[in-house]
Amino acid sequence: MRTAAQVGKLAERWRRAGMRVGLVPTMGALHKGHLSLVSLALGETDRVIVSIFVNPSQFGPGEDLSSYPGIFDEDLMKLEEAGAHCVFSPSVDEIYPDGFSTSINVSGLTETLCGKYRPGHFDGVATVCAVLFSIVRPDIAVFGRKDAQQLAVIRRMNDDLRFGVEILAGEIIRESDGLAMSSRNSYLSPGERVQASAIYNGLSRAAELVSEGERDDVRIYDAVREVIGKAPLATIQYLELVDPDTMKPLSKLTTPGLLAVAVYFGHTRLIDNVILKP
Repeated sequence: MRTAAQVGKLAERWRRAGMRVGLVPTMGALHKGHLSLVSLALGETDRVIVSIFVNPSQFGPGEDLSSYPGIFDEDLMKLEEAGAHCVFSPSVDEIYPDGFSTSINVSGLTETLCGKYRPGHFDGVATVCAVLFSIVRPDIAVFGRKDAQQLAVIRRMNDDLRFGVEILAGEIIRESDGLAMSSRNSYLSPGERVQASAIYNGLSRAAELVSEGERDDVRIYDAVREVIGKAPLATIQYLELVDPDTMKPLSKLTTPGLLAVAVYFGHTRLIDNVILKP
């Protein structure tokens, strides 16, 4: 379906029939991580709508909006096999019609991690999700834990604006060598792809240290940097230990903390995280 009116009427018809409706927002180029979110939604609802929309408002100058991978026909086949009931693939004008001038800013959660390096990114994420929630009015919406800061922002926006949507989080799905699945993995050269597993290896080393009793953020950071540093093509943009709900920095691990990292391989920026439990 291409229009908000079409998908809104379909969702309303399902709700009137007593069905629970789930929404899985995506930007396409689907992989097993996305499909796991569809599976999670199918287990919690009667009907699942998957949106495919490359949202221009969450890309900054010089980012990969124009080259973001798009394989729409393949995505449709994957979603049909996965059991999704509807695919909503609107145009930019359908989501942001002429005169659209609203932007949602979720303050307090966006000063660390990706928010520090991608100004305006989470405004775009929150705004497009608010539009999708208004169109579909889902009972649940499913997001992945790999984008942990995005998940926190959406939860806060949903609560603050009282959309009443239940937000579910899907686990990180990884390749056999631990690399978190991402549409942007397709950008990696063969050499970069081999070295990209260093991200997961670094996070795993942090989890190992915490299990052995380490609680100091600096020593955890040093250990992760040492592991990722063994990949000569890797450049760490940030490595931060934060509260998983507030995104505020933690210096001592006295409660569960989110250790998040962004790493460049050439022009490709990859993110990953792990929850460290003292």
